Amino acid sequence: MKIVVDARRLRDFGIGTYIQNLVTAIAAIDRENEYLLVSFPDDEVLLRHLPENFRPIPYNRPDTNKLDNVAFPWLVRQLSADITHIPLNRVPLFMPRPYVVTVHDLSSLLFDEMHGTARSLHHFRVQRGLARASRIMAVSASTRRDIHTLTGIPEEDVRVVYNAPDPRFFEHGHLADARAAGPESGDHERRRILERYQINYPFLLYAGNIRPQKNIPRLVEAFAVVKSDLKDDPRYRDLHLIIIGDTISKYPSVRRAVIQSRVEHSVRFLGFVPFDTLRAFYELSTAFVFPSLYEGFGLPPLEAMAAGAPVLVSSVSSLPEVAGDAAIQVNPENVFDIARGIKELLLNDRLRADLIERGRQHAASFSWRYAAEQVTRIYREAAGR
Repeated sequence: MKIVVDARRLRDFGIGTYIQNLVTAIAAIDRENEYLLVSFPDDEVLLRHLPENFRPIPYNRPDTNKLDNVAFPWLVRQLSADITHIPLNRVPLFMPRPYVVTVHDLSSLLFDEMHGTARSLHHFRVQRGLARASRIMAVSASTRRDIHTLTGIPEEDVRVVYNAPDPRFFEHGHLADARAAGPESGDHERRRILERYQINYPFLLYAGNIRPQKNIPRLVEAFAVVKSDLKDDPRYRDLHLIIIGDTISKYPSVRRAVIQSRVEHSVRFLGFVPFDTLRAFYELSTAFVFPSLYEGFGLPPLEAMAAGAPVLVSSVSSLPEVAGDAAIQVNPENVFDIARGIKELLLNDRLRADLIERGRQHAASFSWRYAAEQVTRIYREAAGR
């Protein structure tokens, strides 16, 4: 078969991770089919590790461009594709069939800030793109239910294919206590990262964007409660909250929460960081906290588990399904319940050790190779093979 994969979002924080890991896993099991990876010319360097049956196709138009509704379908026809994989829920209006779609979440419908005609057109595009797909893949059973609820597509018509942590997150042990163990302990590179960011204190970590559904203002408020309650604890009186993956300037509600909670000197926003730096922060964190209101899958908690951090998640959406019993679960709408969970994670040493061990095992149960086997089988079905 000749399979076209839309790889234009290779550098995105979430979708890019999905595309890179899935394509790499498929390359390890499929040397027969031809894969044409439509990507921006500058991204070809990210695809050089793939075998000869994977070929980048340079294309300059982003999927947000209105003309892409015509230009991308025209390119697919020119390539004579047997099947096309659209790896996110943004299908060009004139997309030729057969194609498959991966739905990571439906936040654009559930948290839609558009109004009037723009809102109606967006809902129409989502509905049309999914209704015409030969196969739909959801990253969790929770997302499959959302697809049915919001579009009417039967759940049995949607396949669940779980994401998995990048295998590189499993490569190092947890060094949360390395700071107290002397200059010779731990890995030199990770100490260098801490020094570069001037970090010499215990910290809670959040990684991901900070859109409204991520619940960051309540996390900041809960952190302020924890800071106040543990101000006399010698281990945590200098506790910080570090947020990686987005810029605070776009979200005034988060800035207000930091100022009103009086924790300006204990909350740091680092924006996007390279992979090795992110992995080091996971490993060195005292705990990873992720009280999101809505997730299609929720990959960061699994990444943190793989890296050896104890994890806290919310008890809603897909997170109980993904995190299982390997994380503390809290009510994300209750600041004091989030604070309770954080304190339990910090003060109960036996629980921390148990969650770290269970987290590693749980994260390892998710496999990109298994996902690749499922996806290639879906390609064959959708192409009528």
